[in-house]
Amino acid sequence: MKSLIVLIGNPAAKKASEKKIDRARAFLASKGYEVERVFTKQRGDAETIAGGAVKRSPLLVIGAGGDGTINEVMNGLVGSDIPVAILPLGTTNVLAKELDIPENVEKAMEIAVSRRPRVISLGKITFTHRAPVLSRHFCLMAGVGYDGETVLRISERLKKISGKGAYLYSGVTTLLKFNPSELALCVNGKIYSGYSVIIGNAAKYAGNFSVTPDSRLTDPALYVCLFKGKRRLDFLRYVFGVVTRTHLRYEDVEYLKAEEVEISGSSHVQVDGDYAGTTPAKVEIVRDALRLVF
Repeated sequence: MKSLIVLIGNPAAKKASEKKIDRARAFLASKGYEVERVFTKQRGDAETIAGGAVKRSPLLVIGAGGDGTINEVMNGLVGSDIPVAILPLGTTNVLAKELDIPENVEKAMEIAVSRRPRVISLGKITFTHRAPVLSRHFCLMAGVGYDGETVLRISERLKKISGKGAYLYSGVTTLLKFNPSELALCVNGKIYSGYSVIIGNAAKYAGNFSVTPDSRLTDPALYVCLFKGKRRLDFLRYVFGVVTRTHLRYEDVEYLKAEEVEISGSSHVQVDGDYAGTTPAKVEIVRDALRLVF
């Protein structure tokens, strides 16, 4: 098993195809590795497959797909010694941009097998009102409020056709209908209130944008960007601020560093670009959670 690489592919990812994943397998095989390719069929499969692979102690697990697929693979490997690498095949590939991993198949696979894994911290969100309590780790971010509702409203059919256009369309339609609920956040022992929040474990967001620019995967801390306004004009201003990298200067934007955040209120949540549920929830940093190749 020392030379075994498990390659977990999502054929539903925007840019994914059996041809690209077969190219990855061929490249790895040419380097002398035994490669087991497994395709997912539905949401949750990548986590189950990765978790099952741990018992066999492969040299490496590679997630081939978008950020959602990579998130599932990481959740399956959390706490194990098995390193994970990525082959970016999704719509936006935010994690690949964060790590400077190219979308070229062979170049991404060269990184996977030539670099030593690094230990990173992950965020963890626990939905405290669920029975049984549900937790999920995230690599990039958790978004609550406008962000979560935008992801909830994304048309999977439109996403397959237009990719990033589906996110833009959902963002606009969500803004027109958005009626935000107030959130209360307990951060570092102090209570804050607002209507939308991004909790970042990494700097990149929705491509090459950045809401929490100080976040680093190797830094065991979360950065909280809380938007306090509730009007549609406020959210338009926040979007403009993110695009122009000026949002942290706004008086109604709170920017905090934390290891744990308690969120009260009822709002939708997205985690690494996939819908996850509703608050209340607790978000915390998990130190040394994963070995990641980049």
